[in-house]
Amino acid sequence: MDSSKLLLELFLMFAAGKLLAELCERVRQPAVIGELLAGVLIGPSLLGWVHPSELTHGLAEIGAIFLLFSVGLEIQPKSLLRVGGTASLVGVSGVVVPFVLGFAYMQATQQPLIESLFLGAAMVATSVGITARVLQDSGMLATRVAQVILAAAVLDDILGMIVLAIVTSISAGSVDYLQLGIVAAEALGFTIFMVFFGSRLVGRLKPTVAQLKSRKPGFVLAVGLCLGLSLASAYVGMAAIIGAFLAGLAMADHSKVWALEENIHPIYEFLGTFFFVFLGTQLDLRILSEPGLLSMLAAVTALAIVSKLLGAGLGALRFGWRDATCIGVGMVPRGEVGLIIAAVGLNMHTISDRLYGVVLLMSMLTTLFAPPVLRRLLVPQKQ
Repeated sequence: MDSSKLLLELFLMFAAGKLLAELCERVRQPAVIGELLAGVLIGPSLLGWVHPSELTHGLAEIGAIFLLFSVGLEIQPKSLLRVGGTASLVGVSGVVVPFVLGFAYMQATQQPLIESLFLGAAMVATSVGITARVLQDSGMLATRVAQVILAAAVLDDILGMIVLAIVTSISAGSVDYLQLGIVAAEALGFTIFMVFFGSRLVGRLKPTVAQLKSRKPGFVLAVGLCLGLSLASAYVGMAAIIGAFLAGLAMADHSKVWALEENIHPIYEFLGTFFFVFLGTQLDLRILSEPGLLSMLAAVTALAIVSKLLGAGLGALRFGWRDATCIGVGMVPRGEVGLIIAAVGLNMHTISDRLYGVVLLMSMLTTLFAPPVLRRLLVPQKQ
């Protein structure tokens, strides 16, 4: 891609995203809905001004990383640990129920076993980026609902990774249980270490960092830790955004001293737009013309929503029905995680283009479903 074309696409993504986000906020809808719809509008489905590429995808990924890092900055690790038990129930039940329902539907409609397994795996995924944005915009990150959702999403990512590894191994003809155990242990160990000890390590680095000649030494450390832990997270098999979130947690206790939220917010305000607009550009409405696809899409999307409401919501019933419903809705978006799982199946030639299209659209529809519903549920609580 030449530089002029790239700059044009970046301009269109940023301008359209911010414009529609502003319009949505003026009618009291989440800004993220406007950014997603902007991607659909200027993407291949409608105007065709912007087409997903490796460069725009990379920029979107960086936007997601800084989104989760900024979310982590606003949450104290100790507050996350207080909801650990409930979050574990939400995470586990929010994985088991969607997988079972997705697999059962595919088998009931006489679909191939491997495709049934891949759909079940795609139903398991939770994309916390969308929910985190809504919670952040609503000023609700300090609530126990937000803390349970974020903690459960971290566990979901680990469990989803294990499910995907098992499914891909089965499709390849064998399952290496030793390798699965090693990957799971690495992911859990990495997460537990950062939650319990990340803030302490940053505290010990503060005197050394303060001696740097940089005008914003804390900012330098924060960005380095964010990118480094994102890389480490990807290395152990988790989504890079989970590492970014853990980096934010590690820096949260020291955020005010270095004014990190003020410094990080402009970066996210710029890059975060590309993440949500890029998700919108991946929605291709043309596949809806295929025979029988609409009914399959409707069934899969309904199951995707209900399974998270039931699975994740039941795990949080001790908080009351309203909080449990908020948590269930917050876990509904599949976003880019569902797309990744579908892409793995497509690249392995184990799922059809048709099922890939269904998973892609289901991921996008669940992403569009959650923000307005969650916003409506949160408003009475905030008042």
